[in-house]
Amino acid sequence: MKKTIAVIGAADNMGSGIAYRLASGGHRVLLADDIDSDFSPSVEKLAQLLTRIRCTIPQADVNVVFSSREACWEADIIIPAVCYSAQAECARTIRYEAAEKIVISLTNPLTGTHDGLVSAPPTSAAEELAKLLPRSRIVKAFNTVLASHFVMPIVAGQMLDVFVAGDDDEAVSTVVTLVSDAGFNPLLAGRLSMSRTLESMMALLISLSARNIFPGPPGWKVLSQAPVSI
Repeated sequence: MKKTIAVIGAADNMGSGIAYRLASGGHRVLLADDIDSDFSPSVEKLAQLLTRIRCTIPQADVNVVFSSREACWEADIIIPAVCYSAQAECARTIRYEAAEKIVISLTNPLTGTHDGLVSAPPTSAAEELAKLLPRSRIVKAFNTVLASHFVMPIVAGQMLDVFVAGDDDEAVSTVVTLVSDAGFNPLLAGRLSMSRTLESMMALLISLSARNIFPGPPGWKVLSQAPVSI
């Protein structure tokens, strides 16, 4: 079923990447950012993203909305594609419009050197977002994917996995379908508290990429033994 999805922070790498994938999956996508004036650099970036999506996906239902509140008001699903330091302010901005809606947390609270997390254990950025938006249904997803893989979610001939965690089973099921529509393989990871592990996985992925020689950007894939025919 086609959903309307607001991507807040669509002018940045992660936001633009996920907006592209969701538009290619047939959903209506609203591109938004925290824009203070028509002269904001984000305006030009959003316009460029809109042009790129429409040129490569002619059937895409995508538009720029110059207000994060307006975008969230129209949306069925909200994705705050913002850095950890901006998460609280973003949540305060959209808290009324996000009530009763699914909000996907893809934020990783990485240190400046990307080799660890700044969030205080035992919690996660997703759990903090749930406290900031207590009337919303928070689901963790897409946070273990490098921005470059939103262009093509396949590595070494295999579809990348996206781990989905949340406490609302209906919301998790909706996001699982969304992940599949975006071209990734969804895997149920557990309750929202599993976000603590999922957020650490991005720090590990970046560390692996920096310390090993790979032919291209690495990604997460869970492998299982194929069934044996008798």
